[in-house]
Amino acid sequence: MTLRTESANTTWIAVHLPFIELEAFVPCWEHALPSSAVVVLKQNRVIAMSSTAALAGVRLGMRRGGVQMLLPEVQFLHQDSTRETAALSAAALALLRYTPQVSIAEDASIVLDIGASIRLFGGLAALRRQIRATLRALGYSTTIGCAPTAKAAWLFARNAAQGGRQGQSCLRSTHLSSAIDRLPVHLLMASAQYQEFLQGLACHRLSDLRSLPRAGLQRRCGKGLLAELDLAYSLTSPPHIWVVADHEFIAKTELPDRTDNTDTLFVYSRSLLTQLLGWLNAHQLAVKHVHLELHHERGRQAVPPSLLDIHLAVATWQEANLLPLFKEKIAHLQLSAAVISLSLRAPETLPRAQSSDSLFPETVMNPADLQHLLTLLVARLGADQVLLPYFQEDHRPEFANQWVSVMTTSMASRPSALSMPSLPQSLPLRPTWLLVQAIALEVRRHKPYFGSELTLISPAERIEAGWWSDQTQVRDYFVAISKEDVRYWIYRERASPTDLAEPLWFLHGIFG
Repeated sequence: MTLRTESANTTWIAVHLPFIELEAFVPCWEHALPSSAVVVLKQNRVIAMSSTAALAGVRLGMRRGGVQMLLPEVQFLHQDSTRETAALSAAALALLRYTPQVSIAEDASIVLDIGASIRLFGGLAALRRQIRATLRALGYSTTIGCAPTAKAAWLFARNAAQGGRQGQSCLRSTHLSSAIDRLPVHLLMASAQYQEFLQGLACHRLSDLRSLPRAGLQRRCGKGLLAELDLAYSLTSPPHIWVVADHEFIAKTELPDRTDNTDTLFVYSRSLLTQLLGWLNAHQLAVKHVHLELHHERGRQAVPPSLLDIHLAVATWQEANLLPLFKEKIAHLQLSAAVISLSLRAPETLPRAQSSDSLFPETVMNPADLQHLLTLLVARLGADQVLLPYFQEDHRPEFANQWVSVMTTSMASRPSALSMPSLPQSLPLRPTWLLVQAIALEVRRHKPYFGSELTLISPAERIEAGWWSDQTQVRDYFVAISKEDVRYWIYRERASPTDLAEPLWFLHGIFG
């Protein structure tokens, strides 16, 4: 981790996770379902609940017995600080895709210095939408605050959560103090134990707290409250501990329940992929091989995990390239048992290739786009169904042109596999359609016959090759034309000088 203090003329975004106690167990798209009645307890009292439980009358602070009377089918969970910490770390890792300056703050919050990222992501409004979508993919509800300082953005995000809003902003430094004045005192973490005392002084807003004598306030409430108040009004500048991504990427997630539904598995695998994208951006890497494990039963009835390997023709770090592959692979996955957890690794990564934007964008597909398209087709159809031509240095037509899979390992090491080799300026005439197996032709009046008599219209092209193998070819090729004006590529097997038999003719290709 690294330390850095705030600088002037910057913009901060604070992301608050108001339901982290619940969403550390059940993602936001699950607990919002009408059938989901979930309550989280701490010391036998309610600290978080799903919307279904709230509609049934469950309230914060209610005891377990009271909840059971209102909602007999409720599912009880006990607060797990370890899971909440892991959830916050996963969210911070995913947000590294937007800026390297990400820091975990108090009360389930994350602050980001996005001053250098606003234009890159299309403006502040677009950036907020992308951040919210990223965290929703992880399963977290969010409120967002924006301000010139991290503490102010943090206060705005928490205030929006308590008011049931999506966010709150104040981007002008000249208006910041008046916006902070209107915030309630209880937003300050250091004020929690002095709420009764402050309420007795009719101190409800930060402006009221700021107007109190500092010496007397320090004697009654200590230095911590004043220090936090000064941070809120930017009278002091705090150091931030930036999140640093690990050198190796491994992400895991536990499913709320056993499932073999591929759509559900894709949603949860997407949350792992979201973390991977943040990790790749933090290290400026691109991934070429992704390994997904789907874990089944453990213990006595243990089942080996199902494995899903995704190999990419070209390394990438873009969600638009990875997400369709995940969807296709999982949709065709055959499971041996229900899945209870997922884990994702990135065994093969490469340094990201830097590219500069052209003043006049290219209108043709670049090689990277073509490779990503081929990879997607392989995921849908299979590696043996997506082929590319590969040219070999062999005069025999059957061997000179081969079709190989785009994912063939041996081809990956040959940079010329997807490109035409250098060819001589003058080439012999070749047909558009070469038959897989040559067809033997009839011979009538010493001339080849195929529906009609064929007339030779080109000199012989002699091919003698394959002497180094057991498939030696000694042939004379001709272009021939039928009475219907169809052009064929035919050859005559050359016989030995002592062979007096009629020469054998074969049809090998048809011209377009």
